[in-house]
Amino acid sequence: MNSISVRALLVRGMLAGLVAGALALAVAYFLGESRVDAAIALEEAHSHDHGGGEELVSRAMQSTAGLATGVLVFGVAVGGIAALVFCYALGRIGRFGPRATAALIAFGALLTVYVVPFLKYPANPPAVGNPDTIGQRTAMFFLMVALSVLLAVAAVILGKRLAPRLGNWNATIAASAAYVLVIGLAYAFLPSFNEVGKDFPAGLLWEFRLATLAVQATLWTTFGLFFGYLTERLLVPGSGTVPVGGGTASRPATAAG
Repeated sequence: MNSISVRALLVRGMLAGLVAGALALAVAYFLGESRVDAAIALEEAHSHDHGGGEELVSRAMQSTAGLATGVLVFGVAVGGIAALVFCYALGRIGRFGPRATAALIAFGALLTVYVVPFLKYPANPPAVGNPDTIGQRTAMFFLMVALSVLLAVAAVILGKRLAPRLGNWNATIAASAAYVLVIGLAYAFLPSFNEVGKDFPAGLLWEFRLATLAVQATLWTTFGLFFGYLTERLLVPGSGTVPVGGGTASRPATAAG
């Protein structure tokens, strides 16, 4: 794939990430912020040390401009990264068109980057968790993300190598089983943290966690659908060819290098 096509796909990936981030922001604001406010209220009600200083960033700023900045920047960043992954994957992970490839990348990212680490280290609202372990919990979460992504890449490579002998379907099942097995071992041997207080409402905890899951599902679903639409318009404008260097020459869109 030539540099012009990569640049065009990168721009479209960032644009799709921005759109996906905007929808995820709406979900985060309407589903998540009320749960955060409720958790903060519980934390303040049970705290005997309210402190005398002013907070550096107001809660109103955190729940509006701060939230918007964080979600939108995250959306643009992961959109650009996913677009680069798309450039490499197109034509290399099977005979999938641009839309199917974008959907597979989005689904794989949701699963490996968020769902798998989330099942081991789920998100907690304010008032949940020991402040003394926050550094260790954060490190373990990102370690789980790194393991999940690396093992997913290894599973794809394993599946491709097994495919000539086992066939695509059996190779996919074998590679997926290997991924699940190693992730299960990671779940078993990595430390767990059960720091939810007995007085914290279980309903509020799960509503918060489901809201965070809904934010990520919205982000990646929207990205996969919109980026797939944009890439198909770029790469398959009715003739299945990609312009090269702005001239009249062209080549098949699925020739991924």
